[in-house]
Amino acid sequence: MNHFLRLPEGCLSAILSLTTPADAARSSAVSKGFKSATESDVVWERFLHQDLVIPRSTSLPICATKKELFVTLLCHSHILLDGGKLSLLLDRWSGKKCFMVASRELSIAFVDNPRHWEWTTHPDSRFSEVAILKCTHWLDIRGKIETQMLSPGTNYAAYLVFKLLNDTYGIKTLNAMIRIVNHENENEAAKRATKVYMPSMSRFFIKNKTDPLYEKYAKKRGNGWMEVQLGEFYNKEGDDEEVEARCMEIERLHDKSGLIVEGIEFRPQ
Repeated sequence: MNHFLRLPEGCLSAILSLTTPADAARSSAVSKGFKSATESDVVWERFLHQDLVIPRSTSLPICATKKELFVTLLCHSHILLDGGKLSLLLDRWSGKKCFMVASRELSIAFVDNPRHWEWTTHPDSRFSEVAILKCTHWLDIRGKIETQMLSPGTNYAAYLVFKLLNDTYGIKTLNAMIRIVNHENENEAAKRATKVYMPSMSRFFIKNKTDPLYEKYAKKRGNGWMEVQLGEFYNKEGDDEEVEARCMEIERLHDKSGLIVEGIEFRPQ
């Protein structure tokens, strides 16, 4: 006899809320006794991180239950927050939070000079604007996020999300890094920057997952954009810090053009 099923439904819901969405779904599928408990708002509110999603969303759908809201979030490619400057999606299996900081919220060198950058719409972008590099010799892109917004006790990686124009030139490699802002200054972080390979360069390499440099190559995403990993970090429980992801090419001062920047994504691993 399964003694768990003798517990009050509220206790079962509390227990399930400490697992993951995948575990809750499996419990519902294998046992009728768990099915009612897995429908509880107690379970799905924890998975949703209500304190973050509801107040800051500009596009949150109206749903009858917290479970329906969670499933609806998963059916959408993203939910826009902070007036469309940030997007959120939840990992289907873990419920952990994934954010993308829009290009308008990034710090991009010379982005306000129309000789170097152009702001425009893009039909494939989740955001209202993207930044297009017209021509510059000094490429430096940074994005920040507060660790309290992220899922605690989780390994994260940051990615530059981009496209390239057909006439792109001068962008073969970038130096990339992650730093905790209050713990390391810019110069210290720049010294340990690692090289990542953009499509014009990475196509010449064998990109298989057993290659120790696999994560250093730009890759295609499922939505038509590309991404390149800028670094990884661990978000500890209770941390109240700011993380900065940065990529740059400020050593070889030749002209560069054709980069379309959608944003920087912070994604659980």
